[in-house]
Amino acid sequence: MSMKKTILKQAKQLRRKQRIRAKVIGTAERPRLVVSRSLKYTRCQIINDVKGGQVLAAVSDQAKKVTGTKTERATQLGEKIAQLAKERNITTVVFDRGGRRYHGRVKAVAEGARTGGLIF
Repeated sequence: MSMKKTILKQAKQLRRKQRIRAKVIGTAERPRLVVSRSLKYTRCQIINDVKGGQVLAAVSDQAKKVTGTKTERATQLGEKIAQLAKERNITTVVFDRGGRRYHGRVKAVAEGARTGGLIF
């Protein structure tokens, strides 16, 4: 892929992310579940935007305890974030896919979190 095409793709993704963030706001009753992914790893955070972006829970698959394919690790990540949310008395969240398509690892995290008991 050429450099110009890569920059255009990143700019489009950033615009989608900003458009979503204008609509999705995490509150104390219903915080925001953010999924961010790189080529190797996936990360999830539960954030309360009303308190200045306070991170209530965070999980990453960079720890060597998680095994399997990237999609399998993302499902496990969703289950872990749901477990952490339960410990902090969080039952409902707003899902923020970060400008990414609801497909692959992003979808796997969402399904894992739903299996773990989160409602969104």
